[in-house]
Amino acid sequence: MSETAAAAATAVSPAHRNRIISIDILRGIVMIIMALDHARDFYSPTLFAPEDPTATTGFYFFTRWITHFCAPTFVFLSGVSAWLYADARNAGKQDLALFLLSRGFWLIFIEIFVITYLWLFTYLGFTMQVIWAIGMSMIILAGLIFLPRAVIAVISLVVIFGHNLLDPIAPADFGTLGWLWTILHVPAFHPTQGGGPIGPFFFVYPLIPWFAVMALGYVMAPIFKAEPAVRNKKLITYGLAAIGLFLVLRGFNIYGNPYPWAEQARGDFYTALSFLNVEKYPPSLLYLCMTLGPALLLLPLLEKCTGKVGTVLGVYGKTPFLFYILHILFLHIGSAIWYQVAYGKSGVLFFMPSSWPEGFQPVLWKAYLAWAIVCILLYWPCKWFSDYRKAHKQWWLSYL
Repeated sequence: MSETAAAAATAVSPAHRNRIISIDILRGIVMIIMALDHARDFYSPTLFAPEDPTATTGFYFFTRWITHFCAPTFVFLSGVSAWLYADARNAGKQDLALFLLSRGFWLIFIEIFVITYLWLFTYLGFTMQVIWAIGMSMIILAGLIFLPRAVIAVISLVVIFGHNLLDPIAPADFGTLGWLWTILHVPAFHPTQGGGPIGPFFFVYPLIPWFAVMALGYVMAPIFKAEPAVRNKKLITYGLAAIGLFLVLRGFNIYGNPYPWAEQARGDFYTALSFLNVEKYPPSLLYLCMTLGPALLLLPLLEKCTGKVGTVLGVYGKTPFLFYILHILFLHIGSAIWYQVAYGKSGVLFFMPSSWPEGFQPVLWKAYLAWAIVCILLYWPCKWFSDYRKAHKQWWLSYL
């Protein structure tokens, strides 16, 4: 690696002496919560969508709903971290851009060739999920950072607030270029042309508006350099504004989500679930307000979380890449063993009901048990890696 690239890597690698503990703790919380959703996938898949108020139960709904906070918070904090650590090391924009580009392409490579395999233990296709979205958002941010901060703010806000105006546009409207629109705004499969040896791509996380969420984090990052009282006041103000906007727009079904909430025949409880059921793929304006608003409110509170709990959560927050890779591996191996022992069945894929064993019934407590076991087990490798990275300064550590 060139000296410039090495400097860029160092510029945004974790500067432990300058870390903001609330960011690490919040990132740790969302990583742990994220693992719950994946434990549900592996151990308790259902024929119905857990967020569908016409079919779900309260326990399934909220098990899924709480995990909605993970991706927006993590992507937003990725933008914050890019600015903070570049600022801490006085890295220039060219150095930061070089790192963002290299890390972005690295994450896309990992998504395609490592994470896809960990989910399936085969290559039936390539699922482009949150790691792909983060990688591409970093690549886009690498270009945006050369613009004035005010311009970046306008771009990010226009995309976040306005992208639901694009909802009526279908891939078919672009003819042969429809595949591009599915990458940008509409999740879809892209089958292999001519039935070639490489499986299809499934773009679960379209780029709009994820790159704007990261850019917004980058723009807002200087808030974290302010005095605590000023910083907390701004975070609380923005958090309450986002929640208020969600309640008003959602309450009157005005704008910001492709599907309005509706009164449910199953009763008031399920009507409330309908109110909370906002679109994640791609994340609607109301989805982002509902999730990022509470996340901003939580940050000032987490600054006071300096005891053992905060320390433990911070370990996961300092090692999100390692945790992400290992938790999928552990959950998949554990579920494969469980299906084999309990049902004598191998090759079970949670998204393919035809592969489920005969007599299988989803039981949510098993997912919670597996989630707790995996999170506890992963504390020690995460703690070891956190300590190792703190004591060593090799450039490649900033890519893990």
